[in-house]
Amino acid sequence: MYYIGLDLGTSSLKGLLVSSDGKILREAHAGYQMLYPKSGWSEQDPADWLNATHAVLAKLTNGVKKQIAGISVSGQMHGLVLLDEHDEVIRPAILWNDGRAKKETDFLNETIGREKLAGFTANIAFAGFTAPKILWVKEHEPENFARIKKICLPKDYLSYKLTGVFSTDYSDASGMLFLDVRHRQWSKEMLEICSVKEDWLPKLFESCEKTGKVNCLPNAVMAAGAGDNPASAVGAGILKEGDCNIALGTSGAVFIAIDRFSMDKNNALHSFCHANGKWCLMGCILSAASCNAWWLERILRTKDYDGATEGAVLGKNGVFFLPYLMGERCPHNDVNARGAFLGLCADTTRSEMSLAVLEGVAFALRDCVECAREQGITIQKATVCGGGAKSAVWKRILANVLNVKIFSSETEQNSAYGAAILAMVCCGEYEDVNAAARALVTLKECAHPEPDLVNAYEERYQTYRKFYPALKGLLKN
Repeated sequence: MYYIGLDLGTSSLKGLLVSSDGKILREAHAGYQMLYPKSGWSEQDPADWLNATHAVLAKLTNGVKKQIAGISVSGQMHGLVLLDEHDEVIRPAILWNDGRAKKETDFLNETIGREKLAGFTANIAFAGFTAPKILWVKEHEPENFARIKKICLPKDYLSYKLTGVFSTDYSDASGMLFLDVRHRQWSKEMLEICSVKEDWLPKLFESCEKTGKVNCLPNAVMAAGAGDNPASAVGAGILKEGDCNIALGTSGAVFIAIDRFSMDKNNALHSFCHANGKWCLMGCILSAASCNAWWLERILRTKDYDGATEGAVLGKNGVFFLPYLMGERCPHNDVNARGAFLGLCADTTRSEMSLAVLEGVAFALRDCVECAREQGITIQKATVCGGGAKSAVWKRILANVLNVKIFSSETEQNSAYGAAILAMVCCGEYEDVNAAARALVTLKECAHPEPDLVNAYEERYQTYRKFYPALKGLLKN
């Protein structure tokens, strides 16, 4: 039998057809547009996701529909999809990197209070989370708020359309700010604060649990799936305490598996449920590989990613870059943070600026890693996934900025592969998620710390971390 893993990304939907022994047999993808109605806003039309899903499934299942045993979906977290009484989409989905809900975020953190929020959900409010977006809709679009009958996360909208079952999983629900993460149940206090009825929310499942039958395939069942970062962690075998996965996609993430529930005492990292029934700490930066794409394609008008840093010297770059093109989440929680180049002089080269972009993202990811280290967590190695993981230079930079060995898995599509693993466990191919990952995931070392560069980047990081506090409040639209 065969299994399908789908990953609903920010720019495209990716899919894998996988055999029960973990071999990837087919790959497919379909893109869709981002919508930016105002500065700092980010939306998509869920109909585009659904069209992409049908296109990808058609390619993956051609000639083998009856042999598909299970499907699972991973996807971009935190997005708000609203459905009315007829299951029609009320408005475009408000995405994870949308910053419009600053006022609502401040209300939750300052008026309700960070301590109360952490007690209710294990997290404080970030503008990208789902709950502040609901409050924004209630305030600014009361006619839309009055029509709400269902609140979906992006991947769960697809699952609902494919099965007719209104469901979500604990890992993705963790990022809504409606879930009591410690007890894995909806927080009645948060629902009351946000005027949300519990029957608007989907039924909760573990990631590998069956939610229903897939309506377009005769023999396939749907597993609940996971948020993209937990799914990616499954696909990279990041399951035991201290295991770390770094995502270099549109956004960036540091994902750290933990065996027991824990909260970051400073609330700089998210405390979420993991897709294996345990928990994780996660730090998210809103712009990662998207910084590199912005710099090279939009500013330099080139797609020569490999040659962009030619001539620049690692560890000796005089230029710094702050990667806050969409504001920043962890650890600053500042929708008004802005990107900047610093240290420019008359002989600065485009190669040095290109290198600074890669280094700036690595430094921002280290900010998240340092928050974990402050909790006493030891990280000795990390896997790297996402589009940015194609860059050997970037992986070498990360190894030296973080002072850890860097590994990669055999597939670049960790989230889709992780989703396929969840489908296999759902169908009984493996006893549990950990056993499946042990059997199926192979890692290879691709970069390691170099003492001279570790020292050089340590000095540069200590300089880098002074820039945000100095510029805070000065750069805003």
